[in-house]
Order: sequence, then structure tokens, then C-alpha cells
Amino acid sequence: MFDFIRRYQLDIMLALSATCATFAILLFFTKFLSRNKKRDLILMEFIATFLLFFDRMAYIYDGDLSAFGIVMHRISNLVVYLMTAAIVLGFNMYLEDLLAEEARVPKTPLRLVIVRFATSAEMLLVFLSQFTGFYYYYDEYNIYHRGPGFVLAYVVPVVCPVIQFTVIMHYRRSFSRIVYISLSSFIFVPIAVGILQIFTFGISIVNISLVFVSILLYIFAYLDLNRNVEISHQNEKVELEKEKFRMKKLFDQCANAFMSAVEGRKSYAPGHSGRVARLARKLAESMGKDPRECDDVYYAALLHDIGMMAMPDSVLKREDDLTIEEYELLKQKPIEGARILSSITEYPALGESVIASKERYDGKGYPKGLKGSDIPEISRIVAICDAYDSMMMPVGYSDALPYQYVREEIVKQTGSEFDPEISESFLKLMDEVNFDRKEDELSHIDKELLCKDYKGSVTAGIPVSVNKVRLSFKAELKGREHGLFSEPVLIVFDSYDRHIHSDPKAVEAYQYIEYGELWFDGHFVSTAARKLEVRVAEPTGLKTTEHSYIVTAARFEDHMSLIMEHGGQSLEAVIAMPDRSGSVYLALTGENCRIYDIAVEHTGEKVEEGDIRKIASEINYTGRMEADLPNIQIDNNRSAASQGVRVEDGLRIDFHSMSLPSANLVWHCPYVVLFFSNDGRVNGEGYREYALVKINGEAGGVDKYTDSSFSLKKKDGFPGWNTWKEKCKEGIECSVAFKKSGRKLQLSTENMGLKLDYKCEIRDGSDTVYVALTGDQVALTDIRIRA
Repeated sequence: MFDFIRRYQLDIMLALSATCATFAILLFFTKFLSRNKKRDLILMEFIATFLLFFDRMAYIYDGDLSAFGIVMHRISNLVVYLMTAAIVLGFNMYLEDLLAEEARVPKTPLRLVIVRFATSAEMLLVFLSQFTGFYYYYDEYNIYHRGPGFVLAYVVPVVCPVIQFTVIMHYRRSFSRIVYISLSSFIFVPIAVGILQIFTFGISIVNISLVFVSILLYIFAYLDLNRNVEISHQNEKVELEKEKFRMKKLFDQCANAFMSAVEGRKSYAPGHSGRVARLARKLAESMGKDPRECDDVYYAALLHDIGMMAMPDSVLKREDDLTIEEYELLKQKPIEGARILSSITEYPALGESVIASKERYDGKGYPKGLKGSDIPEISRIVAICDAYDSMMMPVGYSDALPYQYVREEIVKQTGSEFDPEISESFLKLMDEVNFDRKEDELSHIDKELLCKDYKGSVTAGIPVSVNKVRLSFKAELKGREHGLFSEPVLIVFDSYDRHIHSDPKAVEAYQYIEYGELWFDGHFVSTAARKLEVRVAEPTGLKTTEHSYIVTAARFEDHMSLIMEHGGQSLEAVIAMPDRSGSVYLALTGENCRIYDIAVEHTGEKVEEGDIRKIASEINYTGRMEADLPNIQIDNNRSAASQGVRVEDGLRIDFHSMSLPSANLVWHCPYVVLFFSNDGRVNGEGYREYALVKINGEAGGVDKYTDSSFSLKKKDGFPGWNTWKEKCKEGIECSVAFKKSGRKLQLSTENMGLKLDYKCEIRDGSDTVYVALTGDQVALTDIRIRA
């Protein structure tokens, strides 16, 4: 390596000195360095330039006996020795400025002051050496020789950097990693090379190394500068994002406050706009919209009713039906809303969406009568969320409508008031929210009841299923002290909202059915149950006292069992339900008593066939002819399914459908499920579901496996939903046709003027697709396969 340097050192010196000079010039044009750091780096680069340039000259003129050669040789060595000390001084200045700017050191450390004086003294000794030959001298041939004090000349280049490094270590936490590396390199590389230089003659490896680390210092300074610029840029971005968030939050708060003031004019609508906005954003997110689009949807929904500002109180606060003139005035609300929002240029979609907020998908809305995709998508999203919240929230003195009723209304209005594809996404969202509510049903049971009149205070219904549930409580029968009847009572019922009802309108709205009432002394009242029996049962081993009660309930298909324990005695009640469909709830009430310490828990046990005593024969609605596939009765949502049939191009499935007597919703009808499994059965090994299509017009694919779309049309022959449900109960003939090309598949079906086309492309790589029939509260018979 030394031979290589010795051979090419003049070229290396020239290249490095030129590089340093170039960097020094470039530093003049740098704007992002501080003035002092810029000055220090320029000084060091020029020192390095002169150091190597004159060191090269010293080698060139060494032994040159011409008058010019003798002068140049002496000037060159003088400059070299001076620059060796000067570069340490320049680094010292750079370090002082770094400490002042980055470490915020108010006063230069004493050690750096010592270095400053030491380097100055070193340069003075260099001048004295010109007359004494202490560091070096020349012979009669103009040849350079080391003097007796040569080693002393390297004390400053070696010892002073060590002193500087102690300062660097002391303040190392104040420097970035890049700066720390560059400072350490500047210190130790020349020291290591300086030690080698003592034993090496004929090459200037110390000077070369000093210039090399000076170049590194420049490079690392720029790297640190870039890092700082990047950090500053990121900080600016963060601050801009924070400012944007603050402005957005301010706009959001102002808009919410404004709409609260507007809604204050309608006493029954507080919080409506905010709920619609949050729901609309959630729907937009589920549809895959980006954050900006979701913001547009949110603010359009938040301000969709802003036109109420222009409406007179006589219209907004009227409790009975509007007159024709008032209704025409109310129809101006979207126009007025768009006018108010026209000045908000940051969200231009606001005005466009608000003016179309009362349009209908079938073109029968107002003010412009837009139809289908001519209505802005945001308006179509807001419309369904607005309708949902209006139905789900209490209005005036009316309670909120039950979930099932609201869902049915959404389905009924799909294709007429609402966009079918948006309805599909919204119904999925509704079902997810409702599922989460069901998961938490047991946590909403009252812990205490104070019962005076019978049914005056009743718990929410406890769901009863194949999983055993245990109800325990205590009771104070205070009425007996005054000669009054005093007992807790169990009520078995079904209702959309898990509560008992007596008002005829609520009974109809919530489809309330009371199966029976039971007392712990063995008395009972059977109402809608097919049969109810109570008898003494064997004790279960659970301990009860005069004031404690335990009830264990379970259901299997159309039979329900209740084990009622109190005071060490046990009764068994068995109830035969009208059929296997519908839900069953158990509620606790009483008369002239206080019921407390109410607790509900799952036992972890599950009932199976034969665990509940049968007291009535099963009712079955599949007693029709059987064709290519066995007849099936689906008592609850997808509780049974037909055997799978492989889908081929031109396949058609014909069958007879009859909704069960208990069916009362539009989706109590047949479903078609597309899937794959190893055995061709629903929920079989390797099951993957591609789509679920309901003949009432609901359809949806599983995004993970398919790209899908569907269309729904209500033809002129469609009789209306009430008639459609009645016809389904009477029994209808259904037909489902399939087209298949590779992994693309189309399903078509039409029933009583309701035409549904579903298309999908399978994305999981499977060429095999099966179809099966299922449904909810429906009997499917005479199933025929046509190829």
C-alpha cells in the first residue's frame, strides 16, 4: 500500500487538493449552513488545498538546485508545516461553533482555548525553525532532511486532536450521529497515520489523511444538513397536518354547532345530522372510498338539512299533516341548502349533494327528478343514512322503529328510493351493527325490579337457545304483609326489541307474541303456545331458600324447557312453540314484590335431540312431492340448506317455495348461495362462500373471493311488498337460471315482477362453483335441476 502511495502520491495530492478547492468554492454558494460553520469549512478546505498543493511542490522541487527551485522548496515546506498546525486550528474553530450552535455552550471550553494557543505556538515554532533547522533542514543539494525536533512538530497534530476529542465526548449527546462520526474520524485517522509517519519517510501520509478527513468533514456536514432539512421538512409537514386537522376540527365543530342550532327549531330532531354524518362516513369507508371522499360524504351528510334555515316555523313545528302549500314550500329545502353552501369552495361537492338529497333512484324525487346514476353518489349515500336515522330514532312522542322493520323498509325501497348497490353495502353494515348488539344482550338485564302492579316493571328478554342459560334472583314478597298477592312471574315471548308490549300498535310494530306466563307455585297461563305443561321435577342440586330463585332455560327446535327452583323445590315447564322459527325470550316480572340480585349466565351446557321432553308433534311444511333434491324446511336464517349442485353454463333450478306462517318480513324467503367445498355441501370441508342472493332483491358477494355487481328492477307487474309477502306465504313457483364462462358467472331470477341479475367473477383461482338453496322461515319443495 505504501509503495502504491509513494508511486502515485503526487497525483493523489493534486487530485485531493483540486477536490478541496472545488468544495471550498461550492461552499460559497451554500445557503443552508450557518455563517460561522460555512466560514470554518471554507477555511479548512482552503487550508487542505494549500497543504497538499505545497506538499506536492516540496516533493517536486526537492533536490532542484535552480534558484527558483531552492526558493519554492523552502516556501513549500514552510507552508506545509504551517498548514498542518492551521488545519488543527481550523477544526478547533469549527468545533467551537458547533458547540455554540448545537450544544448551546455559552463559553468556549478551556481545553479548546489551550488547543488554540498550542496551534498558534506551533506555527511560531515553524517560523523559528527556518533559522535553527530544529524541525528540518536542507543540505547543499537542496535535499530536505528531518531535524532533531521533527517529532516535536507532530505533537500538536497528535495531542491537540486528543484534547479536542475529550471535548467531543463530553458533549456527544448534543451532536447528531453523522456529526459525531465525522468529528471522531477527523480526530483519530490523522493520529493513527501520524504514528505511522514517524517511521515512514518519503511520503506525506499525514497530510494526505488530514486532507482526506477534511473532505469527509465537508461530506458529513452536507449529510447532516440534508438530515436537518429533511427533519425540518417532516416537522413542517407534521405542523401543516396539525394545522389542517385543527382547521378541519374547527370547521367540524362550527358545522355541528350550526346544525344543532338549526335542528333546535325542530324539537324532535336533536343530533340527527351528526348521527347521519357519522353513519354516512362509515358507509363510505365500507364501500372503499378514500379519506377525502369520506370527508366529502361526512360534511354533505352533516349539512344535508341546512336548508331548514330558510323554512318558516309553521312548517318545521307543525305536528299534523302539512297542507299542499306547506309541502311545496318544504320541497324548496334542498334548493335553499345548496344556495347557502355555494360559498364554501373548499368542499364544492357540498352544494351539489345537498340539492340532490331528496332525489329518488327511480326519478320520482325532487327538485329536479334526477334518476339513477344522474344523482350524485354522495347524495345517494346520504339519502339511505338519513332515512335510517329518521326511522331508528324516536320522533316526537313516538318510539324508534324496531331494527327488523327499518331493515325491511330499506329492502322495500331498494331500486325505487335507494341505489341497489349502496343498499347492499348499507344492509351489510346494518347486519354487522345488529350482530354486535346481539352479542351483548345479556349485559342489558336489570339488576333489580320494584314491582307493584303486575307487569308494571319487567326485565328485558333473555334469549333462550340450545345453550342453557341460568337466571337467578332474590325476592321480598312484601305484599303478603297486607294480604295482597305477591309473587315473581316468568313471561315467555317473542318480540323484535326483547321487550313485552300491550299497546296494539306496539304489538303489531314489534311483532310481539306471548307464549305463556309461569308462577313458581306451578300455576301458568298458556297463550300463543301450542301446549304448555308444568310438573314437579327432580332437584338439580342447586341450593335455593325461601327468598332465592333459580331458573334454567333451554330450547331445542320447537320445544322449550324451564327448570324453576325455589325453596328447595323444583318444577319443570315444557312449552311447545307454534314452530321452530322465530326467537324465544324469557322475562322476569312480579306483583307486589321487590326482586333484586338479578343475574344471568350461560352454563356452558348445550341441549341436543331428546334432552327436552316432547309434548306435541312437530309441524312440518315439506309434505309435497319430492323431485331431484330432498325437500327442506328452513326455520331460521340459513338453518338448513339443500345439497350443492355444480354450476354449469345453462343450469336452471326450479322449485316451489312457501314462507312459513310465522314469516312476516320480506327476507323470509328462499336464498341462493354460491360456494365451494370439497364435498359440495354448505359449510363442508374447505368451504368458501362466494355470494348470497335472496329472491327479495338482496344480493352480495364476499369481497375476498369475488368481484361482483347486481341489478334489481321492479317491473310493472310487481304487486307491492305486502301482496308479495302474502303470495310467498300461499306458495310460489321459483326459477333460477345460470350462465357461466370460465370464472365469470351470472345468476338471474324473477318473481312477481321483481327481477334480479347478479354477476360475479371468482378470484380465488377455483373453476368449480356449487349452488345450494337455503333461506329464512321458508319451505322449499319439488326442487328440479335442469341442465
